[in-house]
Amino acid sequence: MYSDEYTDGAEFSFPRALTVSEISEFIKRLFDGVPQFSSLSVQGEISNFKNHFGTGHFYFTLKDENASIKAVMFRSYASAVKFNPENGMKVTVHGRISTYPRDGQYQIYCDRMEPLGIGALFAAYEQLKKKLFSEGLFDEAHKKPLPKFPSKVGVVTSETGAAVRDIINISSRRWPLAELILYPALVQGDGAAPSVIKGIEFFNKNNAADVIIIGRGGGSIEDLWAFNDESLARAIYASDIPIVSAVGHETDFTISDFVADVRAPTPSAAAEIVLPDFSEVRRTLLSLDSRQKSGIISLLSSNGLTLRRLAERRVLTDPMAFIEDRVTQLNVISEKLTRLTDTKLTDMKNKLTKSSAMLNTLSPLAVLSRGYGAVSTEDGAIVKSVSDVKEHDVVNVKLRDGYFKSSVNEVVKG
Repeated sequence: MYSDEYTDGAEFSFPRALTVSEISEFIKRLFDGVPQFSSLSVQGEISNFKNHFGTGHFYFTLKDENASIKAVMFRSYASAVKFNPENGMKVTVHGRISTYPRDGQYQIYCDRMEPLGIGALFAAYEQLKKKLFSEGLFDEAHKKPLPKFPSKVGVVTSETGAAVRDIINISSRRWPLAELILYPALVQGDGAAPSVIKGIEFFNKNNAADVIIIGRGGGSIEDLWAFNDESLARAIYASDIPIVSAVGHETDFTISDFVADVRAPTPSAAAEIVLPDFSEVRRTLLSLDSRQKSGIISLLSSNGLTLRRLAERRVLTDPMAFIEDRVTQLNVISEKLTRLTDTKLTDMKNKLTKSSAMLNTLSPLAVLSRGYGAVSTEDGAIVKSVSDVKEHDVVNVKLRDGYFKSSVNEVVKG
């Protein structure tokens, strides 16, 4: 092995040839011995990024237009990064520069990473917002309407925070008929998002509320960060019960606000949105009651007037006179119908007489009565021409009062 004195001067001399391992270790000690390399920040663009899912380590290259440096961020530090590093993203990393003896390469071992120009939390927020928007979790078509008169309101928030006190105060003032059911949850810190998710699942599993309010009072982006959690966003989206998100102050927006069915600027506003105003409802009911009474009175008055008019009609005041009038009308109609019938029958009788006379004029019997006869063969065929018979045929001669048979002695054509 070599002595530490090899690293003390600007010039080095070695008494013998070194192994590859020795020279790599020597270079590592050179890097580790430079104080400026033990803690520094480096800016650059990420390329060749790999999130090693098996170990949770980040491996990537930082580069600018003239150079590049290998970088690694072990799981213990990578898990604290609030956004998803991507190729092409410009970042600032903090760490130390050293070498990895096996590969003989120098690299930066990162313990922190920030997007260049914006904060890590904001970058994570924008990334998740874009992702969930593309999946349709913010679509208006999926949002459920709030019940107009909820009887049970689920509240998922801290049992000691100002939010729950505000909701209780407003509930007692606006709509004391509603039952508030508090599910105590963490609203800040690492366990906050799972805690709120359990609250949502509790109300859905037990069908214990008509509407759910989730949220907390104001704070920094770090304080409100639980409500930017992807798992919480998906739990809100999957809820069968409509959810109102009330996180922070009016200017604060979280992912939960975008996914929820309704976003309230504050917990107090959430209570105002969810609960109807008892005084306003009472005024509306009294107004409807007054209008209904007025309508009924108007209807009764109108119907009474109609009834009085009907009662004054002759059919009700003198029913026998009404019946007599109708009998007179029937008699008039009957006489008119009789006259029309007689006239119609006389007309038809005259037409029948004329038709009978005409038919009698055209009848073969009328011709026979004037001395003519009709000749037919034995099979009944009328003889119309001398060609229809021959000598010795027997024919029937029809006269007015009978017929006789005759034998054809000679056929003479005209």
